[in-house]
Formats: sequence, C-alpha cells, structure tokens
Amino acid sequence: MATSEWNMKTFMKGASILTISALIVKLLGAVYRVPFQNLVGDKGFYIYQQVYPFIGIFIIWTTYGAAVAISKLLASSQLPDERRAILKLSFLYLGVLSIVAFAALFSGATLIASLMGDPELAPLLRTGAYVLLVMPFLAVFKGTFQSRGEMVPIAVSGVGEQGIRVAIILIGTWAAVQSGASLYETGTIAVWGAVIGQTAGVILLALWSRKSLNASVIGLSIDKRKVIKELTLVSLSVSASSLILLLYQMADAFTILNLLTGSGIPEEFAMTGKGIYDRGQPLVQLGSLIATTLAMAIVPLISHHTTTSGGQSAWPFVRLTYRVAILFGWAAAVGLAALLPQVNVLLFETNEGSFALAVFCVQIFWLSLVLPLCAILQGAGSGKIPALLLLIGLAVKIIANLLLVPIYGITGAAFAGNMGFAVTAAGLLIYFKKMWPERLAPGRFYGWILFATVAMVGVVELWLWISNTFIQGESSRSVAALTAFPAVMLGASVFLIIVMKSRILAEKDWYMLPFGKRLAGVQLVLTKKRR
Repeated sequence: MATSEWNMKTFMKGASILTISALIVKLLGAVYRVPFQNLVGDKGFYIYQQVYPFIGIFIIWTTYGAAVAISKLLASSQLPDERRAILKLSFLYLGVLSIVAFAALFSGATLIASLMGDPELAPLLRTGAYVLLVMPFLAVFKGTFQSRGEMVPIAVSGVGEQGIRVAIILIGTWAAVQSGASLYETGTIAVWGAVIGQTAGVILLALWSRKSLNASVIGLSIDKRKVIKELTLVSLSVSASSLILLLYQMADAFTILNLLTGSGIPEEFAMTGKGIYDRGQPLVQLGSLIATTLAMAIVPLISHHTTTSGGQSAWPFVRLTYRVAILFGWAAAVGLAALLPQVNVLLFETNEGSFALAVFCVQIFWLSLVLPLCAILQGAGSGKIPALLLLIGLAVKIIANLLLVPIYGITGAAFAGNMGFAVTAAGLLIYFKKMWPERLAPGRFYGWILFATVAMVGVVELWLWISNTFIQGESSRSVAALTAFPAVMLGASVFLIIVMKSRILAEKDWYMLPFGKRLAGVQLVLTKKRR
C-alpha cells in the first residue's frame, strides 16, 4: 500500500510539474504575439502566421506526441538492453523522417509559397525547415526522461526553449524594424527564433542527461515494425488535439489570401486583412488556457484511475472536467466577444475587424470542449476516434472557407472555424456518451450558466454605455483600457458570484482545480447563510 501511495504521489507531482511548465509555455506562446504584431503591423503579422504552422506542426508532433509514444514504449519494457534498442530505433526513425521533411520543405519552399499566394514567403519557409533537424533529439530526450518519471528536466527545457524563442523573436524583430529591414526579412529573424529556441532545448536536455543515446545493442533483436507502428500511431493520436489548431491555421494560410485576391481584393489589402484575422489566434489561445490547463491537470488522474479501476473511479474527474470546461469556456467566449472592440484597440491599436474577431473568439467555447474531451478519451485509452473527428472538423473548416470567404471575407473564415470545431465537439460528445452513459450535468447546471451569462453581458453593456457617455475622446489605448479593465472585473465578478451562489460546482470541486482553494473559500462565505 505504501508503495502504491508513493507511486501515485510521484505520478501526480510529475504531472503537476508538467502542467505548470506547459501552462507557462502556452502563455508565453500566446502573449508574445501581441507585442510582435505591434512591432510589425498587420502585414508583418500575416507574414509570420503564414509560415509558423509549418514549424509548429513538426514541433508538437515530435516533442510532444513522439516523446509520449517513446516513454510508453520504454515503460512497457523491463530489459535495459531492449530499452536501449527501442531508443536507438526511435531516434533513427525520427531522424530519417526529419531529414526527409527538411529536404521537402527546403526544396519545396518556392512551390509552397506560390500555393499560398505569396512567393516572397519562400526564404522564411527555408529558414523554418532547419527546426526539423533538432526534433529527433528533443523527442528522444524527453521520452527518456518521461519514462523514468523525471519531469523537471522536461519542464525546464520546455520553459527555457520557449523563453529563448520569444526573447529572440521580440528583440530581433525590434532591432530589424529599427534598422529599416523589410517585413519579410523581419519575419525571417522571427522564424530563426523558433530554430534557436528548439536547439537550446536540446542543449538543456543534453546537459541534464546522464546516459548516451549510442549505447551498444549488439545481439539484441526487437520487433522493429511493431515499434515504428506504435510510435507513429500513438504520437499522432496523442498530439492530434494540439495539432488541429495548427492545421486550421495552415488551412487558412492556403485559402484566405488566395480567396480574397480571387474575389477582387488588391493583394496588399488582402494581406493586411489576413493579418487582422490572425489577431484572433492569441485571443483564442489565451481564452482557452483554462481548458488546456484542465486537460493537462485532470487527465493524468483520469488515466491513472482508468488503469487501476477500469474507469469507475475516474468518473468524478470526467464529470468535473466537462462542467468546468463548459462553465469557463462559455464565459470566456461570450465575455471576450462582448468586449472585442475595446480589446482590439487595447492590444492591437485599431478596432479593424472587430466583428470578425468576435466571431473568431466563439471558438474558445468549442475548444474548451474539444481539448479536454480529446484528452479524457486519450487518457482512457481511446485516441483513434477523437483524431478522426478532429480531421472531419478540419475538412468542414476547409470546405466552409472555400464557400464563405469569397462572400464574407475574413468573417466567413471565422464562421468556418466555428463550424469545424462545432462538428468535432458534437461528434466527441456523442462518442463520449457511448463510453460514459452517465449524465454529465443536470439541467439546472445549464440554466444557471445561461442566467449568469445574461447577467454578465448586461453588466458589461451597462458599463460600456456609462463609459462611452462619460469618457470622451478618440478611440485610443488609454480610453480602451479605462473601458475594458473595469468591464472585465465587473463581468467576471457577477458571473462568478452567481455561479457560486447557485453551487453548481461544490467546494470539493473547486479544490480539484488549479488555484481553486481560494475560490472554494469564497463560495463557502457566499453560501454560508443558505446552508
């Protein structure tokens, strides 16, 4: 019993370390885009966002998906020689893939850039190709540490590589802008930031590692085909929900500019329009942080309880994940959409494209469902169906882009994203109910959320009317700040007070969430008289 408790304690401590580090990484990844856009403008932002998905897809697949797959393969083997053989084969397999992908992206950069409608993007794609060469090292190092339960090196490496990347992007971009470099040259410097950041991650892990990847495995035979198959399938299914965000961005990269110019919009205006549309990316990333954190924090518990009890004891965590995802995902989506003109000016200096961005931000709600549900099903050992549903949603997104962008411009692309994620969310819920037929939430749960949302929007709109009446002046960041910050505090306070007074989440539920102890205390105070 003592050993079991120690294993669980170690397991949860490692999961917590990874959760905190991943949260920092995601926060940095979303926040840096705002000052970057401020430095380079909408066209410069468009240039970077066109190229980033190509880099990001390989980074996530290898350093997250492949690392998890390698750790599972290593954990399933008890023989040291067999583990070394698995490591060596994994490194060789990923090495071949990375070299092939590097060659394809580097040599095909001109063709890819032309297909996106902007041949000048080719040098940025060639620069980004170099990041592929360090991916096998990161995947094998991270997979090895994870299989041993050593999460600190992974956390330090993740935060370190992201911090270095963001620093190089922002400092390099500022220097390039000051020197009068073109926007495409500035974008190339930003892409180098990703390459150098990932390389720094490899160096950090290499310094931490005590074992060589070149250990001898002479005389040992393993089922190479089985290892490669499992590495490929597990890595893709594990990283599918993270990859889908980048695949949506890639779909936009190939369609929006071409469709806008094809409908008669001048190329320069189309590029700027795509840059304005891309403002939605950091907003959605920040808005869905709670859902992402939930997926990372609670899912290891679900995985553990599914393994130890066949899934029965995992149900409370599943239900809690769903309820909090709905609760905060809906509040974040509606609240941000209501404040979009002010937030747009506050972060990006102008209110251009505010309606399209408000529609874009509704994706926060769908993602707040999709990300935790995918992670829960993955933790329960069912990753193939969610991956298929994510791809179906991507197909819907692409088709909707082709139909809507020529008519409605970037607003059509925003609607298309919502349609794709909505289809995936609906499919996940249907499949989810087949696995867990129990009720996820009672009717009063949805009723109180609706009431809290109406009250929140009402308070926000009232404040906006008051502030517009008394705060005179042109639309500027200072005016937007004086309007937006009080609105956020008022809206969030009203929403949380109603939710807590209704007790649709019990105090014990708050305690299960990151930083939920204080919220549980507030709820106890608010409901003391009733109880």
